[in-house]
Amino acid sequence: MVKQGPAKKLTIYIDETDKFGGKPVYEVLMDIFYKKKIAGVSVFRGVAGYGTDGVFHTSKMLELSTSMPMKIEVVDSEEMINKVLPDVYHVVEKGLVEI
Repeated sequence: MVKQGPAKKLTIYIDETDKFGGKPVYEVLMDIFYKKKIAGVSVFRGVAGYGTDGVFHTSKMLELSTSMPMKIEVVDSEEMINKVLPDVYHVVEKGLVEI
């Protein structure tokens, strides 16, 4: 079922190896979004990238890198996005949160 009305998109950029409580950050966030009944969430694994640390990551290396950039896109109403932001800020210790 498609929700009617304006939507907001929350985008979170993290590293694949980021953990929270011993669990991957993207899994922790997916659990939170699911429990809070967020309309839609997608997680994307990058093929190349670098962040503020200046370390270049690419999947072209001989060994498949296990430290790739990840992007999480969350879509719902502004009200629902605002409700999950405190949880997001608590879990994402490094990275970028964009609304």
